[in-house]
Amino acid sequence: MTISITSDFDGGNIEVLGIEGDTADLAIRHDHMSDFYQWFYFRVAGAAGRRLTLRITNCAGSAYPGGWPDYSARASEDGENWRQVETHYADGVLSIHPEPKGDVVELAYFAPYSSERHARLIETYAVKPGVSRKLLGKSLDGRPIERLTMGDGPKQVWLYARQHPGETMAEWWIEGALEKLTDPEDAIAQLLRSKATIHIVPNMNPDGSARGHLRTNAVGINLNREWHAPSEDKSPEVLHVLKAMDETGVDFAMDVHGDEAIPAAFLAGFEGIPSWNEKQGGLYTKFRDTLAARTADFQTRLGYVVAGEGRANLSMSTPQLAERFGAVSMTLEMPFKDNADAPDAEFGWSPARSKKLAKDCLDNLADMIEEI
Repeated sequence: MTISITSDFDGGNIEVLGIEGDTADLAIRHDHMSDFYQWFYFRVAGAAGRRLTLRITNCAGSAYPGGWPDYSARASEDGENWRQVETHYADGVLSIHPEPKGDVVELAYFAPYSSERHARLIETYAVKPGVSRKLLGKSLDGRPIERLTMGDGPKQVWLYARQHPGETMAEWWIEGALEKLTDPEDAIAQLLRSKATIHIVPNMNPDGSARGHLRTNAVGINLNREWHAPSEDKSPEVLHVLKAMDETGVDFAMDVHGDEAIPAAFLAGFEGIPSWNEKQGGLYTKFRDTLAARTADFQTRLGYVVAGEGRANLSMSTPQLAERFGAVSMTLEMPFKDNADAPDAEFGWSPARSKKLAKDCLDNLADMIEEI
């Protein structure tokens, strides 16, 4: 029986170039109106008991080709548990070799976070005690941009995720944060809610998420280059969120992402903003260093090159919020690859580890909240 392959579902992305026996040649679609591509997510049927060779042939031209060496695709037969599967990269081709027990197996760049799960997340936590829900606006495709708010303290904390929709680990992180913050038996969460008002935007880019994009919204715009001048026609997602931030102010902000190439979790800060000062920068450094001491799933050795004086990119949210509000703001990056310092041969970096890191971040914030 010939296998069949489809990505015609929420968040799906693949083109079938040809199938012969147990081998398929595939290509990742570009984000709409954009040159970006790297996210893939597709379903194979008729695969039971067969060792497949699934060749993604256009990886050399992807957004981050450095992300493919030492990377393992994720596979699931139940849609819930996503395990690493044998994967090789050579000469611009990513070859994935699942051996499913059942008839159907799904393959993805990372464990997906569907629009359905996102809607269920909002519905579940909006009715928790002390949580309020607000529609901030709508995306270009008409999807809601929603915020959940909890706590009654004076510090204004903003947590937001999936400006880049293919970085699904970011919304898994948000799920972990919401679990902790609404746990009535968690004393640290209670403390944090008494000291801060916490605003959470679980998905900044629902259009890109549904369309199977890596990095952009419905019209090919990278939202994390719009924070200096968002607009209704190109980036209403940022426009609505930034307007809400202007209404509350921002003392602490974390923008949650995933990095294709670096096999570690790390932070990027706001060095190089015009108004940088020792106190603001010192609080960022303290958060970074104490988080590294708290968990083996975070480190400070690997990361991005720091911007020089006056060279911060204010079109990105982290420098913009630091400059605009004097906030202690930061971008959290988690790996598509495994954590090289603490590898997990079965799952790699995973939804569970993303959620656990969220809880570690909140524990860290609670220790510092009065200083911020």
